[in-house]
Amino acid sequence: MERIPYLQATNLVDYNHPSIRKLVEERQWDQLSDYDKIRAIYDFVRNEIPFGYNRSDDIPASEVLRDGCGQCNTKSILLMALLRKAGIPCRIHGFYIDKRMQKGALTGLVYFFAPQKIVHAWTEVFYDNKWLALEGVIIDDPYLSRVKDRLCSSDGGFIGYGVAVKNRDQINLCWRGDSTYIQSFSITEDLGYYDHPDEFFSAYNNTKSPIKKMLLNLLRKRVNKQVDAIRKGTR
Repeated sequence: MERIPYLQATNLVDYNHPSIRKLVEERQWDQLSDYDKIRAIYDFVRNEIPFGYNRSDDIPASEVLRDGCGQCNTKSILLMALLRKAGIPCRIHGFYIDKRMQKGALTGLVYFFAPQKIVHAWTEVFYDNKWLALEGVIIDDPYLSRVKDRLCSSDGGFIGYGVAVKNRDQINLCWRGDSTYIQSFSITEDLGYYDHPDEFFSAYNNTKSPIKKMLLNLLRKRVNKQVDAIRKGTR
Protein backbone atom coordinates (compact mmCIF):
# COMPACT_ATOMS: atom_id res chain seq x y z
CA MET A 1 0.00 0.00 0.00
CA GLU A 2 1.26 3.49 -0.87
CA ARG A 3 1.14 5.29 2.47
CA ILE A 4 1.64 8.89 1.29
CA PRO A 5 -1.96 9.77 0.24
CA TYR A 6 -3.26 8.44 3.55
CA LEU A 7 -0.91 10.59 5.63
CA GLN A 8 -1.44 13.97 3.95
CA ALA A 9 -2.76 17.10 5.61
CA THR A 10 -5.74 18.77 3.87
CA ASN A 11 -8.02 21.72 4.55
CA LEU A 12 -10.21 19.49 6.74
CA VAL A 13 -7.46 17.21 8.05
CA ASP A 14 -5.52 20.24 9.28
CA TYR A 15 -3.11 18.44 11.58
CA ASN A 16 -0.54 21.23 11.29
CA HIS A 17 -2.90 23.54 13.18
CA PRO A 18 -1.29 24.56 16.49
CA SER A 19 -4.07 22.98 18.58
CA ILE A 20 -3.69 19.60 16.84
CA ARG A 21 0.10 19.66 17.06
CA LYS A 22 0.00 20.65 20.73
CA LEU A 23 -2.44 17.88 21.61
CA VAL A 24 -0.38 15.15 19.92
CA GLU A 25 2.80 16.42 21.55
CA GLU A 26 1.28 16.74 25.03
CA ARG A 27 -0.23 13.26 24.90
CA GLN A 28 2.99 11.89 23.35
CA TRP A 29 0.96 9.79 20.96
CA ASP A 30 3.70 9.87 18.35
CA GLN A 31 5.98 8.03 20.81
CA LEU A 32 3.72 4.97 21.04
CA SER A 33 3.58 1.76 19.02
CA ASP A 34 1.12 1.80 16.12
CA TYR A 35 -1.34 -0.32 18.10
CA ASP A 36 -1.22 2.02 21.09
CA LYS A 37 -1.37 5.12 18.89
CA ILE A 38 -4.63 3.95 17.38
CA ARG A 39 -6.08 2.87 20.71
CA ALA A 40 -5.17 6.08 22.55
CA ILE A 41 -6.33 8.44 19.80
CA TYR A 42 -9.53 6.47 19.22
CA ASP A 43 -10.31 6.51 22.95
CA PHE A 44 -9.65 10.26 23.12
CA VAL A 45 -11.97 11.13 20.24
CA ARG A 46 -14.65 8.71 21.40
CA ASN A 47 -14.89 9.72 25.05
CA GLU A 48 -13.19 13.11 25.44
CA ILE A 49 -14.99 14.54 22.40
CA PRO A 50 -18.55 13.47 23.30
CA PHE A 51 -21.34 12.86 20.81
CA GLY A 52 -22.95 16.14 19.74
CA TYR A 53 -23.69 18.28 16.70
CA ASN A 54 -21.45 20.82 14.94
CA ARG A 55 -22.43 23.59 12.55
CA SER A 56 -21.70 21.48 9.48
CA ASP A 57 -20.26 18.16 8.32
CA ASP A 58 -17.32 19.70 6.49
CA ILE A 59 -15.43 21.58 9.18
CA PRO A 60 -11.70 21.29 9.91
CA ALA A 61 -10.45 18.95 12.60
CA SER A 62 -9.21 21.92 14.62
CA GLU A 63 -12.76 23.30 14.77
CA VAL A 64 -14.13 19.97 15.94
CA LEU A 65 -11.49 19.95 18.66
CA ARG A 66 -12.44 23.49 19.65
CA ASP A 67 -16.15 22.60 19.71
CA GLY A 68 -15.40 19.74 22.07
CA CYS A 69 -18.12 17.54 20.55
CA GLY A 70 -18.92 15.85 17.27
CA GLN A 71 -21.04 13.42 15.28
CA CYS A 72 -20.12 10.71 12.80
CA ASN A 73 -18.69 12.95 10.10
CA THR A 74 -16.91 15.52 12.24
CA LYS A 75 -15.47 13.03 14.72
CA SER A 76 -14.15 11.05 11.74
CA ILE A 77 -12.36 14.16 10.46
CA LEU A 78 -10.77 14.81 13.86
CA LEU A 79 -9.83 11.15 14.24
CA MET A 80 -8.15 11.18 10.84
CA ALA A 81 -6.18 14.34 11.62
CA LEU A 82 -4.84 12.98 14.91
CA LEU A 83 -4.02 9.58 13.41
CA ARG A 84 -2.20 11.08 10.44
CA LYS A 85 -0.28 13.48 12.67
CA ALA A 86 0.87 10.44 14.65
CA GLY A 87 1.89 8.65 11.42
CA ILE A 88 -1.04 6.22 11.06
CA PRO A 89 -2.44 5.89 7.50
CA CYS A 90 -6.21 6.31 7.26
CA ARG A 91 -8.98 6.99 4.77
CA ILE A 92 -12.70 7.74 4.83
CA HIS A 93 -15.59 5.45 3.85
CA GLY A 94 -18.93 7.05 2.99
CA PHE A 95 -22.53 5.85 3.16
CA TYR A 96 -26.15 6.86 3.31
CA ILE A 97 -27.96 5.80 6.48
CA ASP A 98 -31.64 5.79 7.45
CA LYS A 99 -32.62 8.93 9.38
CA ARG A 100 -34.65 6.85 11.86
CA MET A 101 -31.34 6.02 13.52
CA GLN A 102 -31.16 9.66 14.71
CA LYS A 103 -34.64 9.78 16.24
CA GLY A 104 -34.41 10.61 19.91
CA ALA A 105 -31.13 12.47 19.50
CA LEU A 106 -32.80 14.68 16.89
CA THR A 107 -36.37 15.74 17.61
CA GLY A 108 -38.92 18.28 16.43
CA LEU A 109 -38.00 20.51 13.48
CA VAL A 110 -34.43 19.25 13.29
CA TYR A 111 -35.56 15.67 12.80
CA PHE A 112 -38.37 16.74 10.44
CA PHE A 113 -36.00 18.63 8.13
CA ALA A 114 -33.23 16.02 8.24
CA PRO A 115 -32.90 14.20 4.90
CA GLN A 116 -34.41 10.73 4.72
CA LYS A 117 -30.98 9.43 3.71
CA ILE A 118 -28.34 10.94 5.96
CA VAL A 119 -24.74 11.24 4.75
CA HIS A 120 -22.55 9.17 7.04
CA ALA A 121 -18.83 8.47 7.14
CA TRP A 122 -16.35 6.54 9.21
CA THR A 123 -12.58 6.50 9.40
CA GLU A 124 -10.73 3.39 8.27
CA VAL A 125 -7.22 2.82 9.56
CA PHE A 126 -4.55 0.66 7.93
CA TYR A 127 -3.21 -1.66 10.59
CA ASP A 128 -1.72 -5.16 10.47
CA ASN A 129 -1.91 -5.11 6.64
CA LYS A 130 -5.67 -4.55 6.53
CA TRP A 131 -8.20 -1.75 6.66
CA LEU A 132 -10.25 -1.54 9.85
CA ALA A 133 -13.38 0.56 10.41
CA LEU A 134 -13.48 2.79 13.48
CA GLU A 135 -17.16 3.76 13.41
CA GLY A 136 -17.48 3.11 17.15
CA VAL A 137 -15.68 6.41 17.77
CA ILE A 138 -18.98 8.30 17.37
CA ILE A 139 -20.67 7.43 20.67
CA ASP A 140 -19.14 8.07 24.10
CA ASP A 141 -19.62 5.62 26.95
CA PRO A 142 -21.73 7.84 29.27
CA TYR A 143 -24.20 8.60 26.47
CA LEU A 144 -24.39 4.97 25.33
CA SER A 145 -25.12 3.77 28.86
CA ARG A 146 -28.16 6.09 28.98
CA VAL A 147 -29.66 5.28 25.57
CA LYS A 148 -28.98 1.56 25.15
CA ASP A 149 -32.26 0.52 26.76
CA ARG A 150 -34.23 3.19 24.85
CA LEU A 151 -33.40 1.81 21.39
CA CYS A 152 -36.34 0.71 19.26
CA SER A 153 -36.55 -2.74 17.73
CA SER A 154 -36.48 -2.43 13.93
CA ASP A 155 -35.82 -4.86 11.08
CA GLY A 156 -34.10 -7.37 13.32
CA GLY A 157 -31.93 -4.83 15.12
CA PHE A 158 -32.11 -1.81 17.39
CA ILE A 159 -31.99 1.85 16.37
CA GLY A 160 -32.40 5.35 17.76
CA TYR A 161 -30.51 8.12 19.56
CA GLY A 162 -27.63 7.95 17.08
CA VAL A 163 -27.19 4.19 17.46
CA ALA A 164 -28.01 1.35 15.05
CA VAL A 165 -26.87 -2.13 16.02
CA LYS A 166 -27.85 -5.74 15.46
CA ASN A 167 -27.70 -6.63 19.16
CA ARG A 168 -27.87 -3.96 21.85
CA ASP A 169 -26.63 -6.40 24.50
CA GLN A 170 -23.36 -7.06 22.69
CA ILE A 171 -22.10 -3.56 21.92
CA ASN A 172 -18.34 -3.29 22.37
CA LEU A 173 -16.80 0.00 21.29
CA CYS A 174 -13.31 -0.58 22.73
CA TRP A 175 -10.62 -0.85 20.06
CA ARG A 176 -8.63 -4.04 20.45
CA GLY A 177 -7.14 -4.40 16.98
CA ASP A 178 -10.37 -4.94 15.03
CA SER A 179 -13.21 -2.91 13.53
CA THR A 180 -15.80 -1.22 15.75
CA TYR A 181 -19.34 -0.28 14.75
CA ILE A 182 -22.23 1.68 16.27
CA GLN A 183 -24.42 2.94 13.38
CA SER A 184 -23.69 0.46 10.58
CA PHE A 185 -26.99 -1.42 10.97
CA SER A 186 -28.81 1.56 9.41
CA ILE A 187 -26.71 1.73 6.21
CA THR A 188 -28.82 1.99 3.06
CA GLU A 189 -26.14 2.69 0.42
CA ASP A 190 -22.35 2.43 0.18
CA LEU A 191 -20.81 5.60 -1.31
CA GLY A 192 -17.26 4.31 -1.55
CA TYR A 193 -13.77 5.04 -0.26
CA TYR A 194 -12.00 8.38 -0.34
CA ASP A 195 -8.40 9.27 0.44
CA HIS A 196 -9.51 12.50 2.13
CA PRO A 197 -12.75 13.77 3.68
CA ASP A 198 -12.49 16.95 1.59
CA GLU A 199 -13.25 14.88 -1.52
CA PHE A 200 -16.13 13.04 0.07
CA PHE A 201 -17.90 16.05 1.59
CA SER A 202 -17.58 18.08 -1.60
CA ALA A 203 -19.75 15.40 -3.21
CA TYR A 204 -21.99 14.44 -0.27
CA ASN A 205 -23.11 16.70 2.56
CA ASN A 206 -26.11 16.88 4.88
CA THR A 207 -25.97 20.67 5.08
CA LYS A 208 -25.38 21.83 1.50
CA SER A 209 -28.70 23.68 1.47
CA PRO A 210 -28.23 27.20 2.93
CA ILE A 211 -31.68 26.98 4.55
CA LYS A 212 -30.89 23.67 6.24
CA LYS A 213 -27.50 24.94 7.34
CA MET A 214 -29.10 28.05 8.89
CA LEU A 215 -31.77 25.95 10.61
CA LEU A 216 -29.18 23.57 12.05
CA ASN A 217 -27.12 26.45 13.39
CA LEU A 218 -30.19 28.00 15.00
CA LEU A 219 -31.25 24.77 16.69
CA ARG A 220 -28.06 22.80 17.29
CA LYS A 221 -27.33 24.37 20.69
CA ARG A 222 -30.77 23.24 21.84
CA VAL A 223 -30.14 19.79 20.39
CA ASN A 224 -26.75 19.56 22.12
CA LYS A 225 -28.31 20.57 25.43
CA GLN A 226 -30.85 17.78 24.95
CA VAL A 227 -28.13 15.25 24.11
CA ASP A 228 -26.15 16.33 27.18
CA ALA A 229 -29.25 16.02 29.36
CA ILE A 230 -29.67 12.44 28.11
CA ARG A 231 -26.01 11.77 28.89
CA LYS A 232 -26.42 13.12 32.43
CA GLY A 233 -29.66 11.23 33.02
CA THR A 234 -31.81 14.34 33.44
CA ARG A 235 -33.94 13.62 30.38
